[in-house]
Formats: sequence, structure tokens, C-alpha cells
Amino acid sequence: MGLLTNLRDSISRAASTLFSEEDPKRIGIYGPPNAGKTTLANRIARDWTGDAVGPESHVPHETRRARRKENVEIERDGKKVTIDIVDTPGVTTKVDYTEFLEHDMEKDDAVRRSREATEGVAEAMHWLREDVDGVIYVLDSATDPFTQVNTMLIGIIESQDLPVLILANKIDLEESSVQRIRNAYPQHETIPLSALEGDNMDEVYDKIAEYFG
Repeated sequence: MGLLTNLRDSISRAASTLFSEEDPKRIGIYGPPNAGKTTLANRIARDWTGDAVGPESHVPHETRRARRKENVEIERDGKKVTIDIVDTPGVTTKVDYTEFLEHDMEKDDAVRRSREATEGVAEAMHWLREDVDGVIYVLDSATDPFTQVNTMLIGIIESQDLPVLILANKIDLEESSVQRIRNAYPQHETIPLSALEGDNMDEVYDKIAEYFG
């Protein structure tokens, strides 16, 4: 019986190790509204799976529920990294329905969208505290990165001891300043890119494999 018990325990440990190694890591894409999170999620998903994650829009809070793309397999230097991408709603301290009126939206639709966006912020925070193994933090390099929301979120990520990769998006814009982001958060590496144009995605994929592999 002792031999059978030992054999059973050995098989159980081997199976546990095998499945834990194969489980994809859940990587949350975070950042403020309109930083280009969904554009990045779609870029990654299309490059490696051929599918998109969700619709993109210039209107704030297009993503109001977290969307997940599972089993995205990224190959770098002969090694494969498998992740689940979680495209989260943009996090902000306040969602005002009047900002949607500026985009020719009816008041009822604007109010509904602001309510859904507020619920989306709460969902994004839940994912951050409970359900992600790492974070890709996307910032618009054409705007000031040193905000209350960014400082708070990066602080939460650090307190959770999660690996975080900061991406300075929209380098295709003339007013872009990657150095401004590096100065705001010098404790983290910042990688420039344009998710829209696909600029510097090779380095982004190298870093994803390095940080989350």
C-alpha cells in the first residue's frame, strides 16, 4: 500500500505542476480613459490570434465592461508565452454625463453611458485586487501622466506586488513626450509605442515575454 500511495502522490504532484505551468497568466490592461487600451488589446490579439477584443472609439469610456481574450500565445526568441488579455474600463475619479454630450449624444444615452462607465471603474478595480497576475499600464504620451488616478493605480499595483509594464502610447502624435512619463514614474521601465500604427510593437512583445513569461 505504501508503494501505491507514494506512486499516487508522485503522479498527483506531477499533474499539479504540469497544469499550473500551462495555466495562462491573466494580464490586465489598465490606464485612464482614451489612453488606447483597447487599441493595444486589439493590436496584440490580432497579431497573435487574428481576432479583435472589442470596439475602439474616440469617445471616452467606450469600454465599460472588462473584456477577456484567452490563450494569446506570443513567441519570442524561440520561446512561447501564453497569456489571457483583460481589457479593462478606463479608471477615473468621476464620470460626468455632460462630457458625452460633447460627442452629439442624447442626454438619456449620455446618462446611461456615464452610469455604465462608473460601474466599469468598480469592475476594473475588482479585477486589479482579485483577478490579475500582472499589469500593462497604458498612458497617453501626449498628456500629463502625473495625475491622482495614475499615481493611485500604480501605487495599488505596487502594493499588490504585481509585475507592471508601463507603455507610453501615441508616440505618433506630435505632442508626444515619452520622457515625461519616465520622469513621473522613474521606478518603472517605460516602453514607447503607437498601438494605432503598430510602431515599436516588437519591443513591446519582448517586454511582455520578459515580464510575464
